[in-house]
Amino acid sequence: MANLLGNGLLEHIYLLFLLSAARSHVQLVHGEGLVEGTTEVISHSQGLLAWLEGLLVLGNNSDISLRVETVDADEVKVIQAHTLVLSLQSRVFEEMLRNRNSGTLVLRETAECTAVFEKFIRYLYCGELTLQLDQATPLHRLAAKYGISSLQQGLTQYMSQNLASDSLGGHVVGWYQYAVSVGDTALRDNCLQFLSWNLSSVLQSDEWPSVSVDLLLTLLQRSDLVLKNELELFEALEIWFTRNDPDTLTAENALRLVRYAMIPPHELFRLQQQSPIMTRYHESVSDLLYKSYQFHSASPLHLAMFFDVNCSLFVPRNYLSFMWGSQWVISNPARDDRSTSFQTQLSQSGFDSSKRVTWNALFSPRWLPLSMRPMYTEQGGMQPPRPDGGNSIARPRIIITPATSSADLAGVSFQKTILILTKQKDKLVVRHIFSFHQSTEEVGNFLAGVDLQYHTSEYLVDGSLYLQIIVKPIYQTLIATEK
Repeated sequence: MANLLGNGLLEHIYLLFLLSAARSHVQLVHGEGLVEGTTEVISHSQGLLAWLEGLLVLGNNSDISLRVETVDADEVKVIQAHTLVLSLQSRVFEEMLRNRNSGTLVLRETAECTAVFEKFIRYLYCGELTLQLDQATPLHRLAAKYGISSLQQGLTQYMSQNLASDSLGGHVVGWYQYAVSVGDTALRDNCLQFLSWNLSSVLQSDEWPSVSVDLLLTLLQRSDLVLKNELELFEALEIWFTRNDPDTLTAENALRLVRYAMIPPHELFRLQQQSPIMTRYHESVSDLLYKSYQFHSASPLHLAMFFDVNCSLFVPRNYLSFMWGSQWVISNPARDDRSTSFQTQLSQSGFDSSKRVTWNALFSPRWLPLSMRPMYTEQGGMQPPRPDGGNSIARPRIIITPATSSADLAGVSFQKTILILTKQKDKLVVRHIFSFHQSTEEVGNFLAGVDLQYHTSEYLVDGSLYLQIIVKPIYQTLIATEK
């Protein structure tokens, strides 16, 4: 450590670092206009940052040269730096500098990392940087390599907040695959959720063909995908097959994850006649097609007596098609209760294609659960509300019920799903998904803590609450168990 502090200038830098970190709380005694014993803050942080940036830019009193060589290329960058700054910021650098044999430290980086290496070093001196979308991954890689956790966490947050941003060719798929490679679970999960909840736009983007096999199979297994309908997913799969030419096992595994029972029978006939991949792999999915045709030719309740209707083939995803639900835009949602009506098909089966169910939806911006309301005694006195976890704040609620009763509804359970759409980077994206049987009260956290009174609320788009209601018929298997 002595060799790092031998220079008087470096000792001064070290003291300035301590000064900035502690923010120098100085007690002023008998100061003019101050009461004795009061505390003020003297901060030189802005001047210190400018001075440190000057050291980096001008290379004054540099005692180490960073020679950044590009892997598989001739590009080389040389940066004049200071061992104390690097060692204080990174234990990785500290170890490398301790073991160096000369005044030059050779670093080998990819072309992408070399291009942003000066930004990375500037962050070590100044604690801030500016970046573009395509620079996030190489900067994150450098932060992970050299152990700069604050930058790593900051970049993960930046990437998670910019998933909806426009970029040439897209970026979310690349960020997901990068997060998997470095083990950043937070970024991985955020990217996967964004891709799943906004899949319809992803399928139409330039980055869809770049989806890896693992990511493709992961997406196809999910029931929370948000897209127009299952046919859109199959047609996107055709594009992916054409661009990637997968091996037979991958192709069969992917095709068997398509929920053919959710595709109308006339479209299934068309695919069998016109789809090249359906023709090529027909034998691999023939059993699924057979079950799907059976599903469309009989009542789902009747089918449930002979087949397991709880398997994924018969479970709908979050389809945006009008036959599954309706969009609901509520302007000035905090004002008062609102209601709407819409129709859906009785079931996803072709057998019920002509049957409709009318639904009534009621939105209450300030609904108070019964357990939170004051109770009245027989004598007319009022008792305080029962405790409910300490939370007695009225919150929004949506109730969805059938407008009329019908024999067709017997034996069917309808799951209601609400998509909350918000604007990010001038795009409407799905921010939350809530599923329930009749009322959002069942999920407990529907728009909890969200202030809908202000038009600037991040949950409102131009002062309106954007919702997508989806109704999914759910059937229980009625297969008799042998005794």
